Amino acid sequence: MYKVYPSKRYKNTLEFLKKHIPKDQSILDLGVENPFSRIMKEEGYSVTNTKGEDLDVNFSSVTSSNAQVITAFEIFEHLLAPLNVLKEVKANKLVASIPMRLWFSTAYRSKTDMWDRHYHEFEDWQFDWLLEKAGWEIKATHKWTNPVKKIGIRPLLRFFTPRYYIVYAERKKN
Repeated sequence: MYKVYPSKRYKNTLEFLKKHIPKDQSILDLGVENPFSRIMKEEGYSVTNTKGEDLDVNFSSVTSSNAQVITAFEIFEHLLAPLNVLKEVKANKLVASIPMRLWFSTAYRSKTDMWDRHYHEFEDWQFDWLLEKAGWEIKATHKWTNPVKKIGIRPLLRFFTPRYYIVYAERKKN
């Protein structure tokens, strides 16, 4: 998956998770097991992952889970219709992050891996709107940059343009 782990992203994500989710609450992490889900387990969280099913059309892992919290780290940008799975979630808490749309860069698309493509490139307000429309109330957010060690205009812009956006939300009470 990664040759070099995104240490800044993982550090910020873990700090945000620890701030909002107690370790005694069970987590369903959307997406297959990955380095960050292993980090959550090492930190004392009880985490299960979905099995790699297409979450645009198969919600069985989400609807059958009794987890108290759903996490989705860089998942929703890959889905055609993230609204559908967000509405199916039974948990009352959500921690989700996205890579933000960069005005100076086109949407990411791997030419060799059809799962490694971004259908959505969200701005923060778009992601907030998606969550609110799906029945979630945003309680906390955080953004951060992701500078790269390269020379050029785009690498320079990455020093001050936020790249990641993370949200803690709770299911709206009817």
